[in-house]
Amino acid sequence: MRMYDLIIKKRSGKALTREEIAFMIKGFTDGIIPDYQMSAMMMAVYFQGMNEEETLFLTLEMEKSGDVLDLSGIDGIKVDKHSTGGVGDKTSLALIPMVAACGVKVAKMSGRGLGHTGGTIDKLESFPGFSTEISIEQFFKNVEQNGISIMGQTKELAPADKKLYALRDVTATVDNMSLIASSIMSKKLAAGADAIVLDVKTGSGAFMKKTKDAFALAGEMVKIGKNAGKETIAVISDMDQPLGSAVGNILEVKEAIRTLRGNGPKDFETLCLTLGAHMLVAGKKAAHVEEAEKMLYDVITSGKALEKLARFIESQGGDSSYVYEPEKFDKATIIEEIKAPENGYISRINCEEIGNCSLVLGGGRQTKESRIDLTVGLVLLKKKGDYVTKGESIAVIHGNDGEKTEIAKSRFLNALTFSDVKPEEEPFIKGIVKE
Repeated sequence: MRMYDLIIKKRSGKALTREEIAFMIKGFTDGIIPDYQMSAMMMAVYFQGMNEEETLFLTLEMEKSGDVLDLSGIDGIKVDKHSTGGVGDKTSLALIPMVAACGVKVAKMSGRGLGHTGGTIDKLESFPGFSTEISIEQFFKNVEQNGISIMGQTKELAPADKKLYALRDVTATVDNMSLIASSIMSKKLAAGADAIVLDVKTGSGAFMKKTKDAFALAGEMVKIGKNAGKETIAVISDMDQPLGSAVGNILEVKEAIRTLRGNGPKDFETLCLTLGAHMLVAGKKAAHVEEAEKMLYDVITSGKALEKLARFIESQGGDSSYVYEPEKFDKATIIEEIKAPENGYISRINCEEIGNCSLVLGGGRQTKESRIDLTVGLVLLKKKGDYVTKGESIAVIHGNDGEKTEIAKSRFLNALTFSDVKPEEEPFIKGIVKE
């Protein structure tokens, strides 16, 4: 078998067999197939596409290119959740304790963020002493005892995907639906869960700007999951403005805690309840989503979800007192209100630019080596559809550098569009994809 022949075959629009894809992925991962040949293959795939079988085979071969976590030793159905990412996305911090408090075990691998804010691990490290650098044995023990554990993603989890994505990134072949879906799902399958619930974002702050593209990606990922023998559900949610009010690591942690106390922003609570309900149904703890949502409400009102978060933080070396006393978290040295420059309805928010404001303040990473300032960010007091008067406070900015704070303020205001007409309200949950 020669890579040259496979490139010609795919360039001609023919489907590759599993054996051919296995040869290609193993050869590329081992360094036998050079970058220039894989670049040619990716360009052929970009223009010719992949059918359902090819996409599944590519995903499975990338999954088994490294470590595959075996969670079979943990009792019960293990359900994982994945988000395609967005601005103010602190969902795991509130959602996972809620789900675990209802009896579904969550064993999750997470990464650090690259972009406008940190990832789940960065946010969790806001708790003094918290660590995701735990052994597999401790990881399993925590899931068994507490129903929840999050550890850092091993370097050997789907290494073929990491290598392939780096190549796609510099050859303009990222935005192909089969390649995007297989990249995400290879890591999810390698993480070992029995069922997967996906939060696919759409809007100005999402990877998928258009709703139809978000549905297409969701459909591809759900098909891969089902074909791989995993129950897979995708929720399409809005990211045309930041999720909740807080953007920035500690600010988002505090908002997640407020949500577990029953005082969170409506859109964030809705997302947690929707995703959580599908996780409980997939985990066979509820017969339908209505029953599951009631269960989730109950663990919030009873305080069990908050307690679950505290126990999780403590089990991984963190100071759980911050869960009950969030005022103890470090604060930025500059905390200022941003005033509305005119009267009118907020008709549009450039969500991606709000994320960039956090990045300017130091709340995200420009490179993988960048250090994150966990205290900085923004809290939106007004959102799309709200009427404001000139001089009214519309956000609070948190910074530690005067010049950066002023730049972020200016960019924040430029990200807003004001109108005399109230914008039409759009559904926050755009739809559910199950098959």
